[in-house]
Amino acid sequence: MASPLPTEELTEIVKSTVEAALASAEKYEHEKVADWNTAIINNLLKTLIEKTTPTSEDASKPSQPTYKYIAHSTIIQHPGAPSDGGAAGRRGMHSAVGAFWNTEKDGTLSYKWDGAEKKGMDVVVSVNWVGI
Repeated sequence: MASPLPTEELTEIVKSTVEAALASAEKYEHEKVADWNTAIINNLLKTLIEKTTPTSEDASKPSQPTYKYIAHSTIIQHPGAPSDGGAAGRRGMHSAVGAFWNTEKDGTLSYKWDGAEKKGMDVVVSVNWVGI
């Protein structure tokens, strides 16, 4: 599977994006989840496009990205989480993705942010790319 960036760099981009979006969060807050997810997805897509779009030598012809990206973010509250006033609990979750694509140009990365547990939640982000 081709990757627009090395896997380690992709993982670090996702990690830093999630950490930035949830830096001020102390606990799961349902009314803020949509904003957190939006920040994660928008900043992740912006960073990926910036890092993987070739620079054009002709300023009159802007460069086009060489990949299309699909980003998905899931934030799940733990039962009995600190936001509920209870002891941190665990909730079962399984997420999977499948696709029919060109394995030489397209791919996927899934990331679970470990820092979310102490905030009473799970955060899972996936990035899919399709070569243009």
